[in-house]
Amino acid sequence: MTLMTGGEALVAALAAHGVDVAFGIPGTHNLEIYKHLPGHGVRHVSTRHEQGAGYAADGYARTTGRVGVAIVTSGPALLNAATAVGQAYSDSIPVLVVSPGLPLRHPATGNGLLHETRDQQAAMAAVAAASLRPTSVAEIPTTVAQAFSIMTSGRPRPVHLEVPLDVLEETAEVVTVAPVAAAPLRAPDGSVTAAAALLADAAAPVLLVGGGARGAAPQVQALAERLGALVVSTTNGKGVLPEDHPLALGAGIHLPAVKALVEEADVVVAIGTELAPADLWYGPLPVDGKLVRIDVDPVAMLTNATPSVAVLGDAALAIDALLAALSGLRPGEPARPDAAGWRERKAKDAQAEGAEWLDVVAALAAAVPRDVVMATDNAMACYLGTLAGLPTHTPASYLFPTGFGTLGFGLPAGIGAKVGDPDRPVVAMLGDGGVMFTVAELATAAELGIALPVVVVDNSGYGEIRNEMAERG
Repeated sequence: MTLMTGGEALVAALAAHGVDVAFGIPGTHNLEIYKHLPGHGVRHVSTRHEQGAGYAADGYARTTGRVGVAIVTSGPALLNAATAVGQAYSDSIPVLVVSPGLPLRHPATGNGLLHETRDQQAAMAAVAAASLRPTSVAEIPTTVAQAFSIMTSGRPRPVHLEVPLDVLEETAEVVTVAPVAAAPLRAPDGSVTAAAALLADAAAPVLLVGGGARGAAPQVQALAERLGALVVSTTNGKGVLPEDHPLALGAGIHLPAVKALVEEADVVVAIGTELAPADLWYGPLPVDGKLVRIDVDPVAMLTNATPSVAVLGDAALAIDALLAALSGLRPGEPARPDAAGWRERKAKDAQAEGAEWLDVVAALAAAVPRDVVMATDNAMACYLGTLAGLPTHTPASYLFPTGFGTLGFGLPAGIGAKVGDPDRPVVAMLGDGGVMFTVAELATAAELGIALPVVVVDNSGYGEIRNEMAERG
């Protein structure tokens, strides 16, 4: 046991869980946390706005596969970060936002304390998987361990951790709580066997891969090659299969060619995707054949499309088991003879949809290296241009704020990605509207001295909204 303040106990617990960098802004109420960061080997990156801190933690988490941490102060600072937490929840990203909270003995009706908020936890619980609050110094290591268990078990989600102001300052004996290593969920044999039976005789199988397949890239490629199946990705699944692979059609499951491909498929395998309207845009996928869904989230697997076979488990383990089950049934298939035709058809759809941005996409394609991380934004040049038009060849290399659909994500997310993997090239891309939400983070990038090209596509306003307003008359 070690005698510590609540602030030091918190930092020590974070360090025990492998945290060595945190994004955020120091403030009056969180200084007891900040003073202990250097002593426990935690580097701090000071952003210019708490929303930027949350996005940077998100970009860091997406690129590294580790938990991204943001430390903010109470009240308005935490609420500034809430948007980024909502985005992380929507995209299944493990982000931990730490803040002080009102003292344990604070009057129930309030007394006008600085940053007083009636119920921070209720606000954060609306956008995070959980909002946790230790009520003593001794509880802090356990609460941190619980937060990491939530974020790293099953489907990743963000968590808010609130430590009351008086608990931060109090001193007590603390026992270190070791991280709980959660084993990946193994799919039941029966569901794997049922999926293999469907795929054994499939003549025109198609794989749809989402963000839940990012940790299963080798398995996805092996399954595609075993089946001779064409592969299409959602936004968050972009790059799981290298987009220059003969079986890869790239991202953009909303495009007409993809919907036609799915309609003709006799078996569709959806891996780690909830088939969400935010990806589909124009209504559900027309699955006329059998649908196999592989997912770690039992609720998501039953959302938006009912599977013929539901395989509940970690994508990598489930596909490994499926490949083993197929070994005696289907030894392997050559590439589909119509693969090139489908690639061309889908590419034409993407070019027609993103015609206004073809020059931008072509210039980027000529300039960026193969292993680039593109940190993008809800800009037309991104979701109509680079999403389907700029090839990506590795998982978690195209960062985009799907679902929650925030603006200003690209720049701070790019900073977080670069902090997480400083030797890898990162490019941030935003529209002229979105960049103004977080443009102050240019100062953060400059202060860090990082190489981060920022591409701003200027259409003189919120172009998508302007177009929609014109259509409404």
